[in-house]
Amino acid sequence: MKTIGLLGGMSWESSQVYYRELNQQINQQLGGLHSASIVMINVDFAPIEQLMVRGEWSVIGKVLVRHCLQLQSAGADFIVIATNTMHKLAPVIEQAIDVPLLHIADAVGRSEAIKSIKKVGLLGTAFTMEQDFYTSRLKSKYGVKALVPNAEECFVMNQIIFDELCKGHFNANAKQQYLKVIDKLADQGAEAIVLACTEIGLLVQQHDTSVTLIDATHEHIKLAVNHAISCL
Repeated sequence: MKTIGLLGGMSWESSQVYYRELNQQINQQLGGLHSASIVMINVDFAPIEQLMVRGEWSVIGKVLVRHCLQLQSAGADFIVIATNTMHKLAPVIEQAIDVPLLHIADAVGRSEAIKSIKKVGLLGTAFTMEQDFYTSRLKSKYGVKALVPNAEECFVMNQIIFDELCKGHFNANAKQQYLKVIDKLADQGAEAIVLACTEIGLLVQQHDTSVTLIDATHEHIKLAVNHAISCL
């Protein structure tokens, strides 16, 4: 079994989902007392979030590269970053490490749910929705066009993520605001909605809506599991 290098803490609410489901799915695949082989670094998100607000992405890149190199030195055969937004820095990280980085947008693009779909709605942080590092990858590699909410809706979605979901607060009002945007994107032609923030799936699940949801977190975990056991 390959060793997974897991970079978490951004936020820890979703990182615990990664840790739990990586172990559960490895056990389901291999049985018995099997669990995932993981080396993990859980960062303090507060200083990183402040750098994000100030737009100091080069500094964040140096921090993440340092942690990924630590994971590599600790024996990781590949790296999983347990957050969508930080994949903005994927090219910087990939240049610095000698092991594969499993890109979360690739996990979405390779998912069974998206294979027959040409247009999706994309929900995430403002950075993920408003910049093109995620949407352009889906379009160029998988031929999937991504629709995003308008500027006001992006602000609200982002505020809920950082002020509530990252702090473990999940309430009915926030869920309704997300469901309203999901319905609007579906009306605009989205055949499915990509939950491109690792916290959104903790708030909104498939049973909450008739619109197909593709949870990037779970697709990322599936890809990591398959990669971990591919050598067996």
